[in-house]
Amino acid sequence: MAESKKYEVAVSAVPQYLPEQSDPEKERYVFAYTITIENVGSVPAQLISRHWIITDASDQVQEVRGLGVVGHQPLLKPGEKFEYTSGCQLDTPVGTMRGTYQMTADDGTQFEAVVPEFTMAIPRVLH
Repeated sequence: MAESKKYEVAVSAVPQYLPEQSDPEKERYVFAYTITIENVGSVPAQLISRHWIITDASDQVQEVRGLGVVGHQPLLKPGEKFEYTSGCQLDTPVGTMRGTYQMTADDGTQFEAVVPEFTMAIPRVLH
C-alpha cells in the first residue's frame, strides 16, 4: 500500500436543524451534526484532538479546539468507524463548519484527518 494511503481517515457529516432549541426572534439557530469517522488506511490510529472553523452568514468566524470528540479519543483499527453527534449554535439561519482531527497512528506518526466543509441551514432557506 502506498505510504500516503497508510494514514488515511475519511470523515463525513450530516447536519440537522433543531427548531425546538432555536429562537429565530433572538437570532439563535441551533443545529446538530452527526459525524462519521472511518479509518480507511492500513494502520490503527487514534483521534487525539479537534479543530473546527465555524462561519455564519455574517462571516463571523468561531474556532474551536479541544481534546477528543464528545469526551472520547477513539482508537480506530483499519476499517473501523466511530460516529457521534454534537451541536452548534449560530446567530444566522445559515452557516458552515469545517475542520481537522489530529490523529496519531500506532507507529507514532501524527497526521490530520480533514473534515470537509458542510452547510447548516434552516429548512427552505437554501435552494
